[in-house]
Amino acid sequence: MLIRRACAGDERQIAHVHTESWKTTYRGIVPDAFLDRLTIESRLPQWEQALCEQGEERIVLVAEQEDGTIVGFASGGKEREGSLPYEGELYALYILKAMQQVGIGRQLATSMVRELQQLGMGSMIIWALEQNPACRFYEKMGGRPVRKQPITIAGRELVEVAFGWNRLEPFGKSMKMADDGEPRID
Repeated sequence: MLIRRACAGDERQIAHVHTESWKTTYRGIVPDAFLDRLTIESRLPQWEQALCEQGEERIVLVAEQEDGTIVGFASGGKEREGSLPYEGELYALYILKAMQQVGIGRQLATSMVRELQQLGMGSMIIWALEQNPACRFYEKMGGRPVRKQPITIAGRELVEVAFGWNRLEPFGKSMKMADDGEPRID
C-alpha cells in the first residue's frame, strides 16, 4: 500500500471513497435518505477545491493500491476552530469498508502526523460523531476525548466528540512495523 500526497486527477477517486465510506460508516446514525442522496458528483467540487488549496496549511494523503486504486484518504492541517489548545487537526480519515481493519488507517494517520510535525505542529485533534465506530480507533491511537458538541446533520441532532493528542512526538514513535510490514502500536 502506497501512502502519498494527493495530486490533480485523484479528486474522483477520493470523492468515491468519501461517499462510499459515509454510506457504510454512518448508516443508522445519519438519516438514510441523506446518505442515499450522496454521490461522487456531490463530493467532487469539495475535493477539487481541497487539492487546489493543498500546501502549507492543508494536506491530503491517499492510500493507493499497486493498481492505482485509491482505497482511503486523510485530510489535515491547521486546527480550524481556534478554541482548543491544539495546533493541528486531522480533518478526515476514511477508508473503503472492504479495506478496513488491515492497518491502512494507522498508516494514513501516522503519515498525517509526520506531515503536521514537518509544519511545526506538535499537537492535534480530530472530530468524530460519537456513534462512529472509529472513535475506538482514535482512542487506541492515543487520542483522548477532550470536548463534545452538538451537530445537526440532515435534521438529526447528533453529538460530535473531539479526540486530542497533546504531543504528537510519541504518536509516530509508538508505531513499529509488524512482521507483515504494517504499522502496529506497542
